[in-house]
Amino acid sequence: MRDSYPQSLNILLKENNHDSNTLQTIQQRAQALIKLNNTVISLLPIELKAWCRVANYRQHILILEVTNASRKARLSYELPTLLSTLRNTILPSLSSINIMINPSLSSKNLKNCLSIHQIAIKPSKQIISKLSKESAKTIRNLAKRSPKKLKEKLERLAALAGESTKATSNKD
Repeated sequence: MRDSYPQSLNILLKENNHDSNTLQTIQQRAQALIKLNNTVISLLPIELKAWCRVANYRQHILILEVTNASRKARLSYELPTLLSTLRNTILPSLSSINIMINPSLSSKNLKNCLSIHQIAIKPSKQIISKLSKESAKTIRNLAKRSPKKLKEKLERLAALAGESTKATSNKD
C-alpha cells in the first residue's frame, strides 16, 4: 500500500532489472487492452464510438473513459447491454464497469480517438443489395405523387435496387 502512487516506466524497469519478463508483461497487457478496446468499441452505438475508450481492466472491473458528462449518461444507458455482452463473450469474470470522464479524449490532436468522419454511416454493398425490386417499384410509385425534393430522394433510394429495376419500372 505504501508504494501505490504512480511510478514512471523507467523506475519500474530499473527496479525490476533482474526480472527480464517485466517489459514482456507490460507489452502483453497493452496488447490485451487494445484488443479489449476494439471489442468494446465494436459493441457501442455509433454515437459513442469516437468518444469512448477502455482505460484499464483490473480486479474484474472494466474502466471506460468518455469525453464529457453527456457521453457518460449515454454510455450509462448502454451499460447493462454492454456488461451482459462482454460477460457472455470474452470476460466471464467481469463484475462491473466504471465510467470516468476524460476531457482530453475530445482534443483534436489525439490520434487514438476515431474521428466522426471515420465512423460515418456509409452504405455497404451488402445493405444496397437487400432492397428488392418490388420495394423499389413501390418507392418509385410513391415518388410520382411526392413533392420535388422528396421525389428526388425517393428515386435515389429506389435506384439502390440496381439499374435493371429502373429499366423495368420505366416500361410500366
